[in-house]
Amino acid sequence: QVQLVESGGGLVQPGGSLRLSCTASGFTSSRYTMKWYRQAPGKERELVAFITTGGGTTKYADSVKGRFTMFRNYAKNTASLQMNSLKPEDTAMYYCNAVARDYVREYDYWGQGTQVTVSS
Repeated sequence: QVQLVESGGGLVQPGGSLRLSCTASGFTSSRYTMKWYRQAPGKERELVAFITTGGGTTKYADSVKGRFTMFRNYAKNTASLQMNSLKPEDTAMYYCNAVARDYVREYDYWGQGTQVTVSS
């Protein structure tokens, strides 16, 4: 069964750090582009970061550049997001997404999300 499970969210003070993990099961995540999105109440979903297959390229939203780092753990079949220097505006539900395509179809999997709250 294909599944993505996010973990690592929580409540943190401004300036603090969190590491989110996205664990894949039922498929090999290294063959997929892995993405982190976030959505705050009343706002549109925002692409925060993504990492391409083989970890060749990572890209970040301007709002998190220099503070967030995305990386893979191939042995654990995970894609993680290290978030440093957190700000209140980083408060949102964070979602993991895996995408790929072959000659037959596109593959698009989502996790249930993990809440990140940055507040003093």
